[in-house]
Order: sequence, then C-alpha cells, then structure tokens
Amino acid sequence: MPKKAMSVREAEKIAQQIADEQNVELVDVELVKEPTGHFLRFYIEKPDGVSLNELETYHRRIQPLVENVEYDFMEVSSPGADRPLKTERDFARAEGMEVELKTYRPVNGAKQFLGDLVGLKDGVISIITESGETLSFEKKDVAIVRPVIEFSEEDLKDDVPVGS
Repeated sequence: MPKKAMSVREAEKIAQQIADEQNVELVDVELVKEPTGHFLRFYIEKPDGVSLNELETYHRRIQPLVENVEYDFMEVSSPGADRPLKTERDFARAEGMEVELKTYRPVNGAKQFLGDLVGLKDGVISIITESGETLSFEKKDVAIVRPVIEFSEEDLKDDVPVGS
C-alpha cells in the first residue's frame, strides 16, 4: 500500500524543528505549481543573513524528511530583503520602514500606496504617506506589502575594478 502524501502543513512542522535546531528562522514554506512542475520551497533567515553552507545543510536535513510531499523540485533559500510582509513578526520588524502596499481593489482610485509602516494591529495595516496622512487598510483587502529597498550610487559601486 502506498504511503499517504504528506501535507505542506506537516512539512512545515518538520521544517520548523530543523530551523530551531540550526538556529535559523523559518520564514515561509510554499508548494507552488509552475510551468516546469511543482516547487516545494523553504525560506530561512538569520538577523545577519544565512550562508550558502547553512542553506545546503538545511536542504540536506529536510529533503529526506519531506519525501512524501508531492513535488518535483525542492528549494531552500533566503527570502531576500524585499520579501513580502506576511506575519505579525514581519510587520513588527518592519515598523518605521518605507513600504509599498498594493490592494486588491482601488481605494480612492488607487491600488498602490507608499508610506512608512506604522504597523499591523487587529487586522489593520497602517502607513503614513510622505504628505503625513495616515492610511489604514484591512489586511484582507491588501494583496501585498513589501519594504522599499533603495540603493545609493555608493551602494552600486564595484569594489573591484573590472578586469582585475
């Protein structure tokens, strides 16, 4: 009799245990259908960033434990600095940062807003716009919130001359 397929929720519980053992934060687990197949993705991070060795170690630990999830490809990666804010912890960490907020339906004729994140409280996301106006949105009406990452000319300079 074939084994029962493991759910993503069950895989997430295992993933959290491994994250705890490796002293990394499990940010997200997703199973996504793409044109080339089903991707099972684990996103991990640490305050000072995760190394390639840490990603590889996590991958080697998790892979045999989630083999009953129906997927074609598995990835373990860092979520990136501009990853969408999803959890209360994400919103708490991003308070005061400039964010881009997109709604499912237009609000006062717009679906995209920029402002400094006040926070998430009782299911309401609040931002302060550049003009000083406070805008509030029900979380269920928001498609995505992500930090705005800006690079200065200095950030974009190469440390090593080309051809060295």
